[in-house]
Amino acid sequence: MKSYIVGVGMTKFEKPESRDQQYWDMAKEAGSAALADAGVDYGLVQQVPVGHCFQASTAGQRAAYELGLSGVPVYNVNNNCATGATALMMARQFVEGGLSDCVLALGFEKMKRGALGGGADGGDFATSPVARHYGIMTAGHGFEMSPPTAQIFGNAAREHMERYGTTPAQLAAVGAKNHRHSADNPNAQFQDVYSVEEVLAAKEIHAPLTKLQCSPTSDGAAAVLVVSERFLVAHGLHDKAVEIVAQAMTTDTEESFASGSCIDVVGKPMTAAAARQVYEASGLGIEDVDVVELHDCFSINELLTYEALGMCEDGAAGTLVESGATTYGGRWVVNPSGGLISKGHPLGATGLAQAAELVWQLRGAAGARQVPGARVGLAHNIGLGGAAVVTLLRR
Repeated sequence: MKSYIVGVGMTKFEKPESRDQQYWDMAKEAGSAALADAGVDYGLVQQVPVGHCFQASTAGQRAAYELGLSGVPVYNVNNNCATGATALMMARQFVEGGLSDCVLALGFEKMKRGALGGGADGGDFATSPVARHYGIMTAGHGFEMSPPTAQIFGNAAREHMERYGTTPAQLAAVGAKNHRHSADNPNAQFQDVYSVEEVLAAKEIHAPLTKLQCSPTSDGAAAVLVVSERFLVAHGLHDKAVEIVAQAMTTDTEESFASGSCIDVVGKPMTAAAARQVYEASGLGIEDVDVVELHDCFSINELLTYEALGMCEDGAAGTLVESGATTYGGRWVVNPSGGLISKGHPLGATGLAQAAELVWQLRGAAGARQVPGARVGLAHNIGLGGAAVVTLLRR
């Protein structure tokens, strides 16, 4: 059974505490926008998976109740930074499994200013769900006083530089590209443009990563309405529809930890495995993709993801971004929204906002950031601890 996205919506992503709204207000804005986009009443929605990491247990219900008190099941989803895509995956499974014809995936976050801790709860590492991951990092690199998430990804960057000769300028090129893309996105937290030199000169967070190569904490919400082919036909939604061609989620295996490498522990093997599953299930490959929204929580993760998705050989990602292959006029346009680095990263909403951007791109409705002739899009959302979700969409 096939599934289709027929409605998407999101709020503007903003700095924490700059928005005079509660999380349920943001969720209502995004959910109402997705329903209005599809022209579907909330009364037709049969299930609602809701993603969030920092709110209380039944915050999903509190948010969904703003859309209607219809009594349908609401599921609270928390999968670290992959939370939004996990909610979308649940919606797709409900539809493709024949359990429901119309499901709303909703995600939001109201965060605190400043860097994240080592886990979603920011707690101590001894009891953290990612203690094993940080143990690998500490064994190989020690532990410094920089923010933990920047530290583990920064150490992955150091390994990539040592192993393949990747340069600080190549890492900074990711930040410069994504900030440049966000200038055309009114929903982005930042719309400032920076040169590679300005990215390199920004405040250092954990060498070689500077502030302009790190995703910020953010407030925001996003929503995606997923329906069956039967619902699509019955409600005449063909002009809105974008097919979810294939989707896969993977979690850590022995490969993540066996090498003792931060490159592996931050999720490159998970991403590669999820991508393989999606390509096999769809009969499509990365060569068929036009536009990509991937999880650039830090600039190094965009480079690692190029390699994991098969966009280049291992070690060649720095050269790929420098060549212009991942921006307008190149082979792919990666993160036309500005990505996490510049659009922002409210954890529960991120994966759904990626899907929303791809739907707008595949409909030809992305305005000044439109990728010409985009027909196939790929989304990648990853969370330490761990989960990687790869989603392939087609108009």
